[in-house]
Amino acid sequence: MTSVKEFVVERDPTGEELGAGRFAFTDDYSVFDWGKMPDPIPGKGASLCTMGAFNFELLEDAGVPTHYRGVGPDAESLSAVAEAPRELAIDLATVPDLPFSDGAYDYDAFHAEARRAAGYVVPLEIVFRNTVPVGSSLRSRAAPRDVGLDRDGWPAGAVDLPEPVVEFSTKYEEQDRYLRAEEADRIAGAAPLSELESLAREVNELVTERAAEAGFVHEDGKIECVYADGEVRVADVVGTFDENRFAYDGQEVSKEVVRQHYKRIAPDWVEAVGEAKARADEEGVADWKALCSADPPALEPVVVERIADMYAAGTNAYTGTDWFDAPPVADAVEAVRDL
Repeated sequence: MTSVKEFVVERDPTGEELGAGRFAFTDDYSVFDWGKMPDPIPGKGASLCTMGAFNFELLEDAGVPTHYRGVGPDAESLSAVAEAPRELAIDLATVPDLPFSDGAYDYDAFHAEARRAAGYVVPLEIVFRNTVPVGSSLRSRAAPRDVGLDRDGWPAGAVDLPEPVVEFSTKYEEQDRYLRAEEADRIAGAAPLSELESLAREVNELVTERAAEAGFVHEDGKIECVYADGEVRVADVVGTFDENRFAYDGQEVSKEVVRQHYKRIAPDWVEAVGEAKARADEEGVADWKALCSADPPALEPVVVERIADMYAAGTNAYTGTDWFDAPPVADAVEAVRDL
């Protein structure tokens, strides 16, 4: 189980073949790696599932390999269902254990188990960036000139990159951390790093094109992958308002709206999260939440309603289909502008 979706297993993966199952999307959300937050966002699960299925079918039409099988228990195509789905049918790959001891993760043990499986989930997130919006972690890790910008400091607003930037971060560690190419290559195991990067760039290009057609700017995002039968395939869910950042008429339309809202209404909690993560690093422990001195507050009902409308209206606009009873995307975006 993840913080926003659950697994329904139909057939476990083995050493000879991949398994089969479904992601069941909930209305929960997570920010700052916290896990399940106090409030569900009504309709959010169906929004993510619908947008994810739309993008998987877009990728498959372009010949991009994925683990997607369809939506719902019968693995139907998105065009065959009348209502926004909440379940995404997928091929299941093995997720090996990642032991943690003496302040370090044991990737050798992870890949020893992966070698005995028909396919495994690559323990990386492959991040791509087209712009550097407010809130992007790249601002704290690189100077503008490091990513091809002819300036010394980061501007207050979003800035376009001359070429997309691809980075690698950990997937199964308690705290995500960005990696140099050499370490990312080691952590990827049998999956070639060059293929992971190439696939991420192809996904980025396709999602960026579709976003532009629907009136959005695709700022950044990520993919996760499985490696099976000597092939890297796009896995998890792709191109949603949780995995990626989009903008519409200069306003963020993604989970970033919630992140920035919490920075405004609960700065003490955000600071406590940062302090707990830093302390966990210093002490060599994985469970940073146990060290956190504060819990996140609940959102006001009107904020929940506006965010729900953003997800629903954004999905309608991106897919070109009115799956949800939601305001026009321009109105929904305007309603979250001051959050």
